[in-house]
Amino acid sequence: MTALRPERESGASYGESFTDSYGGAGDQGTSYGQQPYEGSGALGEWQGGEDYVTQGQAPTQAQAQGAEGYDAGYGSAGYATDGYGGGSYEGPYEDLYSEQHSEPYSETYSEPYIPPADDETVALRIPDPPATGESISASAASSATSTTGPPTGGRAARRKAARRRHGRHGGSREESEAAETSPETSGAPLSRMEARRQAKARKPSPGVLASRAIGEVFITTGVLMLLFVSYQLWWTNVRAHAQADKEASSLQDDWASGKRNPGTFEPGQGFAILHIPKLDVVVPIAEGVSNKKVLDRGMVGHYGEGKLKTPMPDAKTGNFGLAGHRNTHGEPFRYINRLTRGDAIVVETQDKYFVYKMASILPVTSPSNVSVLDPVPPGSGFTKAGRYITLTTCTPEFTSKYRLIVWGKMVEERPRSKGKPDALVS
Repeated sequence: MTALRPERESGASYGESFTDSYGGAGDQGTSYGQQPYEGSGALGEWQGGEDYVTQGQAPTQAQAQGAEGYDAGYGSAGYATDGYGGGSYEGPYEDLYSEQHSEPYSETYSEPYIPPADDETVALRIPDPPATGESISASAASSATSTTGPPTGGRAARRKAARRRHGRHGGSREESEAAETSPETSGAPLSRMEARRQAKARKPSPGVLASRAIGEVFITTGVLMLLFVSYQLWWTNVRAHAQADKEASSLQDDWASGKRNPGTFEPGQGFAILHIPKLDVVVPIAEGVSNKKVLDRGMVGHYGEGKLKTPMPDAKTGNFGLAGHRNTHGEPFRYINRLTRGDAIVVETQDKYFVYKMASILPVTSPSNVSVLDPVPPGSGFTKAGRYITLTTCTPEFTSKYRLIVWGKMVEERPRSKGKPDALVS
């Protein structure tokens, strides 16, 4: 910005004041705001010197005398000592001066002159008071100019302002302008080619369709897996418990009515009830170890078929082998690993109770280790033939990779007529 420049005042300099005031061609006021002298005598005669000053003609004798009188009264010495210089005025026009300055200054006060705005030098100015309705719009326009106007400051400030307006890389102003002037936004009807182009642009690409299809397949698969897990872990237990309870009630009703007698049973036919008081297990025992006919229905199966056939509990010697699920489908053997030596295992039949005491456990073995069902199973701690019971199930939980084995030895055979054994009463 250039330096400040003083504005031209209403009055002129001393030389110009002399020409204008006393010659009649300048402003009405002098540099001191006084009115031009209009007197008689030498001053009046000097006014005739206008031709000499403005028109360049030779002064007359009277005009020359008036000039001499002016030099005598308002010369360099006299002007320095008059009322303008602060001293006493003693010229030939003392009376005229006293007459004009006898009364106080009473000119009408006028507003100070405010120069117009200078575009090159922005000087201080007094703004016009805004109207009531224009104040809000002016403030809004100023805020809009501050946010959208050209950025001030260095290069970094300009870059930040450009990022705020058009994104990180300046944005695509051309695209935004084209979108603003597009037929869709302007409301103009679309041509057939433009409509086809826009419909093609809105149509998803094959990659998008494939990703959607894959996502839907994954979602469907996940939902199906969740439903299957819920079915296996929850619903199968609900159904198996219901079927097992129904079979146990049917057995007890038949025993009470005398419809069933000890003997050979068909595969899937229930013939006894297993009690494990410590684990709160009460489950029917059915013939065979078929999943569909026995195990999946929540019952315990008896190894009574083929090479894995084992004797019944009422046999004089032998190993009574049972199998059951550890997880799902009623999971009757889920916690048999918690049994300890001496825990009771009771088999209830139509006419007797057979009470066993837990003797030993084999935590992990192969599914093909069928020797655990031998009359004297190895690893059980038994040394001679006797009346034993073997419980088999899968391990670890929720898998069927290995087998868990629990052995027990019969300690009591009690007829039903004598009531329940102590293991079931307590």
